[in-house]
Amino acid sequence: MATGSADSPATLYGPVSLVLGTAASVTVVFAGLLGIAFSLLFGSLAVTFALLGLGQKLNRVQCGIGLATGSLGVLHPVLLVSA
Repeated sequence: MATGSADSPATLYGPVSLVLGTAASVTVVFAGLLGIAFSLLFGSLAVTFALLGLGQKLNRVQCGIGLATGSLGVLHPVLLVSA
């Protein structure tokens, strides 16, 4: 392992937010079968990890996509309940 390596757990914020955002979007589609709790959980975790990754400027594209899909996963159930 080289000295000054950029490997750290923080480099996984982007891929994790991307996966959780995708899972939130999929569970929004199946909200009638699964309920809204899964999309809220996956979406809020995706938004959290995306904001952490964007704050540390790591994997910005993946964090941006995770933020967008995660926010859809959070906003859809909120708007569904409020309507």
